[in-house]
Amino acid sequence: MWSEIGAKITQVTGENFEIVDRQSIGGGCINRVELISNAPLSQRSHPDRDRYLLKLNQPALVDMFAAEASGLLAIAATAAMRVPMPLCWGVVQTHSYLVLEYLDLTTNVTAQSWSQMGRNLAAMHQYRSIERGKFGWHIDNTIGATPQVNTWATDWTSFFTTHRIGYQFQLAGTKGGYFPQAAQLLAAIPHILAHHHPKPSLVHGDLWSGNASFTTAGVPIIFDPATYWGDREVDLAMTELFGGFPAAFYQGYNDIYPLDPSYSQRQQLYNLYHILNHYNLFGGNYQTQANRAIASLLK
Repeated sequence: MWSEIGAKITQVTGENFEIVDRQSIGGGCINRVELISNAPLSQRSHPDRDRYLLKLNQPALVDMFAAEASGLLAIAATAAMRVPMPLCWGVVQTHSYLVLEYLDLTTNVTAQSWSQMGRNLAAMHQYRSIERGKFGWHIDNTIGATPQVNTWATDWTSFFTTHRIGYQFQLAGTKGGYFPQAAQLLAAIPHILAHHHPKPSLVHGDLWSGNASFTTAGVPIIFDPATYWGDREVDLAMTELFGGFPAAFYQGYNDIYPLDPSYSQRQQLYNLYHILNHYNLFGGNYQTQANRAIASLLK
């Protein structure tokens, strides 16, 4: 398997690459992730070309990796936000794989870098393409390991109701989830979003602190996207779901692309999508958390 992946890297880059060193690194609960290199650390002459990040999973999930690569390339095409560039992907023997550019990251970050992260995200959200006027994506992808339906729609409210909250409720039903006010909430979403008419923005789609970082030079990086054209507020809402980003991030964002004063009215609804997804992935207390959010939204 390793020789086949090395041969593919060689083919894509035009430079001989043989995997001689592998290090397992943290990759969350979805994929197996390894740092691969073609030389021991002391012998690396071109660190940016001598090592790559390798994601591995079951062969049946190769489309997940293809969609991730497509999302990263779309974000990179905005020239607003830095991402690890995808190199190649496919299936070898018993695994699907995705090879990504390896970036040295740091947790030693200044407020200025966080502000730049916000400014860069705002610029990404302002990017417009031929898809403007439509919500969705040219392919379905995943949110974590959950399928994410991206069928094109011209109306944000119907898109979010059907393909985000409604779809998560459908999945939860197959897992024995108990959400007694689900139908009420789906009927209420058009009222919650009645006066909100966002322009389609290219969104990361899964923007929590675990999917954002900085290079050792302080350059903001985002990765592991669940990309689509949606309401930019979904990204901002998720940054606040698990503790929030530093205040400098939000200030930087608002300096470039100020949020609507009514954003807070939609934040809980948008994050319900992720809470329901966490229930569908992990079960447990996420059902209780989702039901509390639903009850709050229906007050």
